[in-house]
Amino acid sequence: MAASAQNTPHKAHDLALKNGSVVLPDGTVETTVYVRNGQISAIGGTADAARVIDCSGLTILPGVIDTQVHFREPGAVENEDLETGSRSAVLGGVTGVFEMPNTKPTTSTPEAVADKLARAKDRMWCEHAFYVGATSDNADQCGELEKLPGTAGIKVFMGSSTGNLLVSDDAMLERVLRSGQRRVAIHAEDEARLIERMGERVEGDPSSHPVWRDDETALRATARVLHLARKTGRRVHILHITTPAELELIAQHRDIATCELTPQHLTLAAEDAYPRLGTFAQMNPPIRSAAHRDGLWHWVTQGMPDVIGSDHAPHSLANKSKPYPASPSGMPGVQTLLPLMLNHVAHHRLTLRRLVDLTSAGPQRLFGLVRKGRIAVGYDADFTIVDLKARWTIEQDWLASRCGWSPFTGETLTGKPVGTVIRGQQVMWEGTLADKATGKPFRFDATDK
Repeated sequence: MAASAQNTPHKAHDLALKNGSVVLPDGTVETTVYVRNGQISAIGGTADAARVIDCSGLTILPGVIDTQVHFREPGAVENEDLETGSRSAVLGGVTGVFEMPNTKPTTSTPEAVADKLARAKDRMWCEHAFYVGATSDNADQCGELEKLPGTAGIKVFMGSSTGNLLVSDDAMLERVLRSGQRRVAIHAEDEARLIERMGERVEGDPSSHPVWRDDETALRATARVLHLARKTGRRVHILHITTPAELELIAQHRDIATCELTPQHLTLAAEDAYPRLGTFAQMNPPIRSAAHRDGLWHWVTQGMPDVIGSDHAPHSLANKSKPYPASPSGMPGVQTLLPLMLNHVAHHRLTLRRLVDLTSAGPQRLFGLVRKGRIAVGYDADFTIVDLKARWTIEQDWLASRCGWSPFTGETLTGKPVGTVIRGQQVMWEGTLADKATGKPFRFDATDK
């Protein structure tokens, strides 16, 4: 790989990252980070290392964690699989992902979780965990399912999206919330309202998508799940928030509720996206107006979102090119999550420290990740190394997703991932991958033995 490095055997440390600006919990300093046996062994000082990577002019972040991706395996590997999706992740500077359960078959049994973990072994480039999907069949067993090693917890779809996992009524949702203790991830769209408003869809007009799946569809579902979370005493995590009204409501329930924003909802606006991208801007919940986008940014300044997740949801070019509403919802995003957010940092919409909290410390704090999420001695040596000043354009040949497209192709950004290091192993440097995939399952406080 292309890193500037020196190799010397039999040294006190296995790896030293030198001359970079390191984002530590209490500030950013130019220092050296040392690694031994896959963990951070020292910060600062002068010591020997078997391998040295010169990070002059670069910034070293804790490994970026994307807490919402759909890698489509098993069942729809023509769109993506665990290998191609995780390759996209590390090329974009992401060191770990939480993968979603709406596969075919669904990830809703111990056997399905075991199957995904087996498929991931020696194929996934980054660290990983798999959500278990709640269903009418497993609602009362979720407390056991969430304890399975390698699981991120339970995922609930309140509104129909890609796949056939759906928990739409309050009685079933309450059963899920009463079974278990870990934070439950929620896709909050009200299914009854979606059915009522299907007539709002206009054939051939994807700009009618946010008219159909309107603000009230999201707000009603969020209010329902917050009521049930309060009733059951269960913590919930509301995914891909799209309306300022939802964030205002969640702010009143911070003891039981956390939330996620996506880069695309912070970047795209309906007025431009649907005329320019058509069905390639279609996702659930939808891209909304510039006023919605600006409202989300207001709540970023208020400290509301806990994490940023990409909701990477790839579909083939052929399927996305179908006329609306036959076109499927979803867009790729794991590879562009960090570049888009670095560009927002460059334009002073948020600080680098806040970005680190949203993509590293936040996931660790919310989900109880073991030895992840910060640069500190004893933590895993997961680093995302970036050039904050690099000005570059997202080109088609940089994208690794099997779906073969991105809504952000051709966008010129400031800030670029340069290197991805996982447990002290240099997985990516300047667009070149290591010889083999060595990602491992995340460990969680709730499932760690």
